[in-house]
Amino acid sequence: MKVGSTQYRSIWVEDGAVRIIDQTRLPHEFCVVTLDTTAQAATAIRDMWVRGAPLIGATAAYGMAIAMREDASDAGLKRAHDVLMQTRPTAVNLRWALEDMLAHLAPLSPADRADAAMARAAAVADEDVAINAAIGDHGLAVIRAIAARKSGPVNILTHCNAGWLATVDWGTATAPIYKAHQAGIAVHVWVDETRPRNQGAHLTAWEMASHGIAHHLITDNAGGHLMQHGQVDMVIVGTDRTTARGDVCNKIGTYLKALAAQDNKVPFYVALPSPTIDWRAQDGVAEIPIEERAGDEVSFVQGKLADGTVTRLRISPDATPAANPAFDVTPARLVTGLITERGLTPATAAGLAALFPERVGS
Repeated sequence: MKVGSTQYRSIWVEDGAVRIIDQTRLPHEFCVVTLDTTAQAATAIRDMWVRGAPLIGATAAYGMAIAMREDASDAGLKRAHDVLMQTRPTAVNLRWALEDMLAHLAPLSPADRADAAMARAAAVADEDVAINAAIGDHGLAVIRAIAARKSGPVNILTHCNAGWLATVDWGTATAPIYKAHQAGIAVHVWVDETRPRNQGAHLTAWEMASHGIAHHLITDNAGGHLMQHGQVDMVIVGTDRTTARGDVCNKIGTYLKALAAQDNKVPFYVALPSPTIDWRAQDGVAEIPIEERAGDEVSFVQGKLADGTVTRLRISPDATPAANPAFDVTPARLVTGLITERGLTPATAAGLAALFPERVGS
């Protein structure tokens, strides 16, 4: 995707160095950061310089590659894996990427690991781009079908940021939107702010504005009202972990959108890259660990003052503590369909197994 006239991925290698966009600075500042050490890669994931399940996985893979430059011994390999595994608990792509890197690197001699690790991390990133582009193609068919049944733009509500900033490129939930826009289909996106970190307001809105896609920013609680009044044709969200039977874990507030969508007969789709499927989990509510993040994310907001200064402001009383569960689980029964790189499927164990038979039980 482009920022101005320059083509970017969200993570890339330039002059042998791993570079990322510091997403905590968006939308008011565009800042590129170089990851020089394993510790920096871990910090980037933990402190959300990068975020989104696919990008977390890709960053973890590159973090392992950086670690092999520091210490390619068996002990160094295990240490890097353990440090990176502790950064974020919910997104299954982290575990998937680290296990993938271990499987590729463990059989090699330490002398061969650094180059092999960088090559494998690049392959993980390229695979993510291909997966998301395919999700975009399959999701485009859904949008095209809705457009054929109505006049005016297809109104799409999304939650959080499942855009190209949350992946290596294209995004998951946004890939069909970008493909529809490129195909000349009129789309309009309702971007909810996604408290507490405002990734919708800060990131999805920035993406939509950068690509000239019609959109409006709304409060998190406006989605149900818009659905009641026929102003939402479909909901599409991303996912940080999906169980083998189709329960979907995504940014906190997704469950409420799904409930409102079901009540108003609005189709609710989840853009699902296959590395995000946790084939070891069945019951999302019981089995998926929900990250509890710092209360300061709820008590403070970041914004730009009238004079252009970017600052952080407290919005609650000093003595009021805040709870901050970062994700919730939407049961499969509320999901109209899962849009994967291999096509559209019901959110069922049978549907997922039919698309990914080689992954079942993995």
